[in-house]
Amino acid sequence: MQKLPLIEQLIDAQLDFLDETFANSENVQTEFQQFYLWFRKQTLQELWSFESINALLQKQILATPASSFLIEQIAEHIRFALVHPSNETTKIEDVIPVMTIDKIAQYVASKSGHRQRLIKTIVNNPAFSAMITQLIQHSIQDYLDNSVIAKSVPGVSRFMKMGKSVLENVTDTNLDNAVAKYLQKNILKLSQMSENVLNQHFDDDKLYHFQANLWHKIKSMPLSVLKNYIEVQDLSQTVAMGHEIWGFMRQTPYLQQQVHDGVYAWYIRNQQHTFDQLLRDLNIDESLVQNELNQLLTPIIQQMISQQYLRRRARRYLEKFYYSEKTLKILQLS
Repeated sequence: MQKLPLIEQLIDAQLDFLDETFANSENVQTEFQQFYLWFRKQTLQELWSFESINALLQKQILATPASSFLIEQIAEHIRFALVHPSNETTKIEDVIPVMTIDKIAQYVASKSGHRQRLIKTIVNNPAFSAMITQLIQHSIQDYLDNSVIAKSVPGVSRFMKMGKSVLENVTDTNLDNAVAKYLQKNILKLSQMSENVLNQHFDDDKLYHFQANLWHKIKSMPLSVLKNYIEVQDLSQTVAMGHEIWGFMRQTPYLQQQVHDGVYAWYIRNQQHTFDQLLRDLNIDESLVQNELNQLLTPIIQQMISQQYLRRRARRYLEKFYYSEKTLKILQLS
């Protein structure tokens, strides 16, 4: 394409004008505010469809695996937070409000129906029954073998052994099997007794005071106590295992359907809302745009100008415009 002096002068003059205009931070702020004023009035359905939003989330969140670098960064940030020096001097009560803890305690204590169903599920679980059976069985055996009375009172030890021998003779089995059979026959009754005892010890009032007492015991502890329950050196491994779980879940039809239906429900509720309303839900309002976002945007525009990036991109389109057949005819250069 042959360069024409007049057109080149026009392009350079226009580029100089753009550089001068946007080098002024006030002009950048004005244009950004004007764009925001326009954007905030548009409704969700006017700019984006449900299909486009869902496709983006399905692809970027569910179909795209997290990079190994991201996983490493997550583990590193958790490790950094756990070993931060301020954890030694910052108490738990300094970062968690006591009133919120009290609300949580009241809420948990008030859910007696949920708690009773949970206790019932636990005590009727075979694993719980097996644990109680073994605990009682071992306690009886330990008492018979190591009773303080049997050791300190002459003749009692021989009496205990005689009792054990009689029991073995009567049942034609050893004491362990005898106790085990008894417990197996009465496990339903033991489970019901356990359920009643647990419900009595975890009624609304006792559970509330249990939580309150627990808070008073831990509130003055430093945040560094968390290191006692989280293996800092194993974070890379534990975070990786968590990622494996997510990596499997994100590919399941279940989660894909959940995301699809969740986005659809949100879209239906908000499709007629303006972006001003949607942004306010994210605590983004006009004052934030004018103050914080403008301050972030202005240095970017200024850097684009200083590196002549904006000039190069603008020249590309200005050349297409000025050297187009229509413009050349207007300028009477064709």
